[in-house]
Amino acid sequence: MAKPTDLENAIDKALTQVRRAIDGGMKASDGGSARPHLEKLERELKTEREHGSVDREWFKRTLRWVVEWAPESDPTLIAALGQIVRVPPTQPA
Repeated sequence: MAKPTDLENAIDKALTQVRRAIDGGMKASDGGSARPHLEKLERELKTEREHGSVDREWFKRTLRWVVEWAPESDPTLIAALGQIVRVPPTQPA
């Protein structure tokens, strides 16, 4: 069983990648700014972190959405999201 901190750490790592992408001026796959997408992703990740769990349906939708706009040349954001889903779910006490 995963400790809540495992999930928090995975989300924090994803948030770090989002912040780096914002600070680095990441471009979306269409050549436009990825900033609006990244800011939305940041808000959603923070919300999931506050919940202490990740809704699997939200994760699937979000990953598909990120793959649509994230540049293929920079897979670090998608890899960071993958770490979140690899955290085993916690069991209620």
